[in-house]
Amino acid sequence: MKLEDSIQGNVKGIGEKKSLAFQTLGVETVKDLLFHFPFRYEDTSIKPLQELADGEKVTLKGSLITEASVNYYGRGNRLNFRMLVEGNPIPVNFFNQPYLKNKIKLGGEVLIYGKWDRARSSLTGMKILDEGGEDGFSPIYHTNQSIKQYEWVKFIRQVLDTDVLKDVEETLPEELIQKYRLMARRDAVLNMHFPKDALVYEQALRRMKFEELFLFQMKIQSIRHQEKEFGKGVEMHYDTFVVQAFLENLPFQLTDAQVRVLDEILSDMDSPNHMLRLLQGDVGSGKTIIAMTAMLAAKTAGFQSALMAPTEILALQHFEEVSASLDRIGVNSSILTGNTKEKERKETLIRLKEGELDVLIGTHALIQDDVEYKNLGLVITDEQHRFGVNQRRRLREKGENPDILAMTATPIPRTLAITVFGEMDVSIIDEMPAGRQSVLTKWVKHKQMPTVLEWLQTEIEKGNQAYVISPLIEESEALDLKNATDLFNDLQSFFGVRARVDLLHGKMKGEEKKEVMRSFKEHETDILCSTTVIEVGVNVPNATVMMIVDADRFGLAQLHQLRGRVGRGNKKSYCILIANPKSENGKKRMSIMTETNNGFVLSEKDLELRGTGDVFGTKQSGLPVFHVADIVKDFRMLEVARNEAARIWKMEKWWMRPEFTQLDKELAASVMGNEFD
Repeated sequence: MKLEDSIQGNVKGIGEKKSLAFQTLGVETVKDLLFHFPFRYEDTSIKPLQELADGEKVTLKGSLITEASVNYYGRGNRLNFRMLVEGNPIPVNFFNQPYLKNKIKLGGEVLIYGKWDRARSSLTGMKILDEGGEDGFSPIYHTNQSIKQYEWVKFIRQVLDTDVLKDVEETLPEELIQKYRLMARRDAVLNMHFPKDALVYEQALRRMKFEELFLFQMKIQSIRHQEKEFGKGVEMHYDTFVVQAFLENLPFQLTDAQVRVLDEILSDMDSPNHMLRLLQGDVGSGKTIIAMTAMLAAKTAGFQSALMAPTEILALQHFEEVSASLDRIGVNSSILTGNTKEKERKETLIRLKEGELDVLIGTHALIQDDVEYKNLGLVITDEQHRFGVNQRRRLREKGENPDILAMTATPIPRTLAITVFGEMDVSIIDEMPAGRQSVLTKWVKHKQMPTVLEWLQTEIEKGNQAYVISPLIEESEALDLKNATDLFNDLQSFFGVRARVDLLHGKMKGEEKKEVMRSFKEHETDILCSTTVIEVGVNVPNATVMMIVDADRFGLAQLHQLRGRVGRGNKKSYCILIANPKSENGKKRMSIMTETNNGFVLSEKDLELRGTGDVFGTKQSGLPVFHVADIVKDFRMLEVARNEAARIWKMEKWWMRPEFTQLDKELAASVMGNEFD
């Protein structure tokens, strides 16, 4: 049997039907099967009765002293019998597994795995183990309805009983194995499935985690190496006098953090190396002015800039700010979205191709085939994680290796920054502009909403405005949430003529959204009832209240983004979270939001509570899928792997050195040029 062999026909018991079931789990070859590791183990070792804790999952071994009987009730049934363990008669109950009766033979010995009830000295059985189950660990695999756990164990044992392990090649350099005292790969594979004890399993798991993180970081270093060392960037010798004059004429002074990151960005642009930089900054920290200054610098060097935003509202917000600040000093800008009228679109594309436009701002409309730039030198993506990998790449391909600046107001934990954006240099604005007030956050239950609305009326009477957010647009039978349209109607009914209420959601047409936002910005309306379409890109300094209904349905990062829509003026601002969370995580999120306004602290907590996929959406963010490693729990190991990969990549033609020949051909092929998605 070979690792490359198909499991169908080569592993006894796996025919065409079973093979198709395995394919849904990504298992087609013997190697796939062997590297599909258990995600947990059940401790099936036998302990003395006096050591068992109430509710503990345990294995009992004893002789059967009564016949098994099945009692039926309604749609359920209970199988019960007694077994003699250490001289004690122990009642055993199995629920809804009447077929196990055939395995219960009076006088015979049996191993039962189940949940111990200390008060009754009884066992609620979960399964009957085969002989040998008392040895220690029983592996549990991710599976589906067509493949049972015992089949996984049977197939894995069958493969390991052959000499296939001899074909499992070492992937890590010997120096790393010795340096970190790692288990050999063949031994690790064997002990990931059938460890003799917990210590051996931990050693095997540690080895496979390090391998996974190290190989990933090698790929990241490959991308970084190609981008920064081999890739010739755009060399923009910008006019420092024009840029300095622009900054000196601003109605405010840049913070020290803004000055620092601007210097980093402009230095990259001026150099012959390709800029690949991530700009992180909390809500309201002033990233937009940094982007505008970079676009002005590109203009003075004779290059065009493109800024791509994930929503039309955010794109429009950027365009209004850029045109107001840069058009007056000779920078020609325009906007392009899916709702741009055809005549206007054609004119914009002509001006862009002929070089009359210096800055183009828009949504994914910027990457359509007929959008051609004359001399694109700077590409800026806002809220980068909201775009797919291919969308970001297509924008970059509109120019000749343009400099890349990715911005995000969603503070990314360092854990993710070195994983998802590991190939990028990172600039962080960790200081808020002078005069920016923190937003007071309160969490209340739904029954207190009438009181909150009465308080909101006092804010409206002061001349302030408010957002009221709902997670849904229309009524959903699946989720018992207050939807935006019902909430809008309730608000109109409650306030009557005392406040002007309007509705905004993502299903509205572009012109409708613009009109609703214009009305709110110009204070023609007092309360904007909306979905999360206003999460980013909305700037109304007069808005002092952010009320979020069913707030427990949002992650911490999203709640923080919504909270960032208020507190943009010099008035005291508030965020009111209305929620009756049922889960512990939901309650924790509400409490954490009331304790801190620091987006980076919140993002770390969000990652811990919800995981990477839920924070960003795995498909959109380009997050890698790790099979054994956990980038939150294994962050220290991730850093070690990154440092080792960076050290190796600094060696000249490391892949030609004898000590690194153990990196297998598959790894070498991926490292030596295949772009990593």
